[in-house]
Amino acid sequence: MTTTYAALLRGINVSGSKRVPMAELRTVLTELGHTGIATYLQSGNAVFRSDGDDENALATALEQALHRRFGFTVDCLVRDAGYLAAVAEACPFPAVELEGRQLHVTYFDRAVDAERFADLEAGGFLPEEFRLGDRCLYLYAPDGLGRSKLAEALARPRHVKGLTATTRNWNTVAKLVELTRD
Repeated sequence: MTTTYAALLRGINVSGSKRVPMAELRTVLTELGHTGIATYLQSGNAVFRSDGDDENALATALEQALHRRFGFTVDCLVRDAGYLAAVAEACPFPAVELEGRQLHVTYFDRAVDAERFADLEAGGFLPEEFRLGDRCLYLYAPDGLGRSKLAEALARPRHVKGLTATTRNWNTVAKLVELTRD
């Protein structure tokens, strides 16, 4: 059975030397045997169809192929269409009332316990807020991610150590749901 997935690459084409042209990402995905490949934006979002049913195995294969092609490590998360839709549906913030730059989802490679973030006082960053979801974190940052003190605190090593995590704004979250819809 073929499933539609999104590949979320972490930290490419933002700054520095980790440049992955989207045309080459599509080629890598094709060489891995995937079909229906499309990329979105230049920051490492790809949609593809695969007979594989193990998201972690698909992510590992993509990471290895990217390393062979470019010579550097790119952390990847692969999530199926159902998961992406469920994350969007479960958003605890009023997404339809907010601008895309105000709401973000950080996707994690595994479930994250609330204890990991227990030192962050709930009211200490208001009006900014976060909530944990299924292998994700929702962040409301009314002034955008770049100005967010809460985003800075959430990204500290003690909170993300040992995790693969990558963040997308709500516009991208919604677009990936649309692109993966069967």
